[in-house]
Amino acid sequence: MEKKPTRERILDAAHELWTTVGLARTTTKEIARGAGCSEAALYKYFAGKEELFVAVLTERLPKLAPLLESLAAEPGGRTVEENLTEIARQAALFYAESFPIAASLYAETRLKARHDASMRRLDAGPHRPLESLDAYLRAEQAAGRVDAGADTFAAASLLLGACSQRAFAYDAKVGKEPPQDLDTFATSIARTLVSGIAAADTGT
Repeated sequence: MEKKPTRERILDAAHELWTTVGLARTTTKEIARGAGCSEAALYKYFAGKEELFVAVLTERLPKLAPLLESLAAEPGGRTVEENLTEIARQAALFYAESFPIAASLYAETRLKARHDASMRRLDAGPHRPLESLDAYLRAEQAAGRVDAGADTFAAASLLLGACSQRAFAYDAKVGKEPPQDLDTFATSIARTLVSGIAAADTGT
């Protein structure tokens, strides 16, 4: 069987280690060992753990950011409720996988501060999905499918906050099953949100 390219092996190893051990407690040396390469080889592809973290979020987790960006650029293909249902589904999956990876940072204040500073330099961080969803809802507002008086940032916060809270409250390691399956949850969140922000008589 052909060996994966080095960059792909690094991403796989980082994803596996961060999911099981946590971001804060995993060194680049351990990631390189898991990828079957030298630490120097890792730094040929990634400037550090933070850049690698962004790559893992982008390339190994559910595709939330591309979905939000594509909808903000071209919002009108489906109804607002259908779009929000798919966003809620992908967001719930994304947070369920990313929460265990990043959670260990909160136990080490100085490390988290360095991580946050690096995220700002990379123009990345947890605010990006929120801003992208707000941009999508504003595009729908401009198209007349979301009420002109709706607070799009508040609506975006409600949807992503619910998805994030689902991941926090029903972490797979705890073993407590959510009261709704993923599809029911996504549909219910979208329908509830649309009922508050939809423009009248637009078929959203």
